[in-house]
Amino acid sequence: MLFNSIDFLIFFPIVLLVYFVCPRKIRYIWLLVSSYFFYMCWNPWFIFLLVGVTIVSWLCGLGIEWMHGNRHKAKWLVAVSCAVLLGTLGYFKYTNFLIGTLNRLLEYVHINPISRHDVILPIGISFYTFQALGYLIDVYRKNVKAEKNVLKYALFVAFFPQLLSGPIGRAKSLLGQMEEEPQRHAWNYERIISGLILMLWGYFLKIVIADRAAVLVNQVFGSYEHYQMTALIAGAIAYAIQIYCDFMGYSTIALGAAKVIGFELINNFDTPYFAHSVADFWRRWHISLSTWFRDYLYIPLGGNRKGKWKQYRNILITFAASGLWHGANWTFVIWGLLHGFYQIIEKELSPIVERINVKFHTKTESFGYHFLKVVFTFILVDFAWIFFRADSISQAVGYISRMICYRDWWSLFDQSIYTLGLDVQEFHILFLAVLLLVCVDALRYSHKETLDVFLQKQCLVFRWGVLLVLLFSCLIFGCYGPGFESAQFVYLQF
Repeated sequence: MLFNSIDFLIFFPIVLLVYFVCPRKIRYIWLLVSSYFFYMCWNPWFIFLLVGVTIVSWLCGLGIEWMHGNRHKAKWLVAVSCAVLLGTLGYFKYTNFLIGTLNRLLEYVHINPISRHDVILPIGISFYTFQALGYLIDVYRKNVKAEKNVLKYALFVAFFPQLLSGPIGRAKSLLGQMEEEPQRHAWNYERIISGLILMLWGYFLKIVIADRAAVLVNQVFGSYEHYQMTALIAGAIAYAIQIYCDFMGYSTIALGAAKVIGFELINNFDTPYFAHSVADFWRRWHISLSTWFRDYLYIPLGGNRKGKWKQYRNILITFAASGLWHGANWTFVIWGLLHGFYQIIEKELSPIVERINVKFHTKTESFGYHFLKVVFTFILVDFAWIFFRADSISQAVGYISRMICYRDWWSLFDQSIYTLGLDVQEFHILFLAVLLLVCVDALRYSHKETLDVFLQKQCLVFRWGVLLVLLFSCLIFGCYGPGFESAQFVYLQF
């Protein structure tokens, strides 16, 4: 069951209706049952894996807390429990990746290859496994107490808005909200309307922008050998738009759905394409994952406390791990390492740039200066996206090579852009929708407010005018029906 399916549009109101009429003491049980049903709609058998991860991490959390008097034993238990969870994730996600890599090495010594395993990747496993891992480490660090109620802990792991593609929740926040006063989860008109606005905005991002951009992206990346520079640049930019709107669309729907119920999830995106550096980009992109790697990998490795070169090593390890988390392919590793090298180069060049700015009296606070930094950062990020989207390293290299070597500046002035999968009408719809996205992100960047908070402050006519525009845009221009396939969210494959 996907957020952009008819099934979910039936499922969610039923969940809400029962939730608000049933006794408050058992509401979390209803949410747990609903979450398990939500997950089983994809594949009923993998519910046993989800329950297994839940039980193992819950028992280990209790054991770690019980052993706090003996830090050595507690450390061993958290190491073993994390190894079990990571091993489970590794089996389902990386078995064939490792076999394929090993087979390529065996070819050089003329040894028969190892047969691949028929392993199905359980949807959402990367997200709920990391959520459980973070909980165990937090219990070991005494940041949270081990949850005694197994059903509440199970809801923490399997809460349906964030189960499939995050955001990756922290126990201190989500489990804490389950223990708060009943008023948080009572019927509240303003909170519910705010959540529904977020959901509507998320649907707009997904079905109006992301799925429409996907048509152009699939066309260009699928036949990149037949295109030249202009089309390839358009494909790369379109993919940057697609993955942003697709993933932020999912996260925004999740944020809104949780808010309607009475839970506050971490805001996973904060105008990342307005970032003025790659480091700033990662403070704004997939925030729940970037902070997870910061807190549970980068800082334990030593962070920036052990000298410059070890800091750089830690950055590369962290971003290589982040790339591998996204998928079992060397393209993701290269994507992660590129972002690591970007940040290292930024750190090395920062003193030089500062001296140049002082020498030439650069107005560093001006709009033009910040605009150029944003554009340059986007170019670096978009270049890395090519590896993220490509099926193989050779495809990514071929794509970049043709983009550099086959220049066709003249095509900027003809209508060849309309031959990339989208006709004139569809392209104009995409352009106008992206323009609205830029306006909303600019508003958020300047006012530090999400769309729902901003609209709640506006007059009734303006607020409902915007909402009706979004609603009818989804109904009229949403990518479904003849000519389009119902596209799943990109991050569901991770």
